[in-house]
Amino acid sequence: MWGRSKLISLAAGSLALAACQAVPPVPPSAADTTAAGTWRATATEQDRARIRNWYKSWEMALADARARGYGADIEREGVLLEPMAALPNPHLPAGEYRCRTIKVGAQTGTLGFIAYDWFRCRVSAEQGLESLTKLTGSQRPVGLIFPDNLKRQVFLGTLELGDETVPVDYGSDRMRDMAGLIERIGDNRWRLVLPAPAYESLLDIIELVPAA
Repeated sequence: MWGRSKLISLAAGSLALAACQAVPPVPPSAADTTAAGTWRATATEQDRARIRNWYKSWEMALADARARGYGADIEREGVLLEPMAALPNPHLPAGEYRCRTIKVGAQTGTLGFIAYDWFRCRVSAEQGLESLTKLTGSQRPVGLIFPDNLKRQVFLGTLELGDETVPVDYGSDRMRDMAGLIERIGDNRWRLVLPAPAYESLLDIIELVPAA
């Protein structure tokens, strides 16, 4: 992604610089333009499109998984996989989290539904914003959390793989860039929604609950 030092400097620089389809109604975005300090001022065009088309990606992923016989698995996850389940006040407090990834829908040659076990994530303060880092596992998103509207924040980051210890810079590798929505779905329960990931699935959901 941004290397961790570049993550901080990019956030500071972004703050210092002075939808295509019908979806169910959501609160208006505070970042519908590329105004200074918004996630749109930082995101690549590819990632702006991912956020813009989040609902279409979600519908396609659920339809594909159900067509492959995973309907019962989807229902078992309940509110976690319901597109319009976001609650007001999406702020994800700094701290240690348990997190698990669910991959929904399949790109060519992959399963239509995969639910992983719990791993470790961390949310930290980053010069007026926050960062989210998945600390364990073979696929580890690392990025910044930007404000957006009353029901969501926006995550921009990159994917750290395997035994890598330093993430690639955001915007340097479109196959590693990630964009998603941070939403609260219950008391002390959040999700990171990653539409149109580069690998394996059509939609990734990362559930987050405080570790304590």
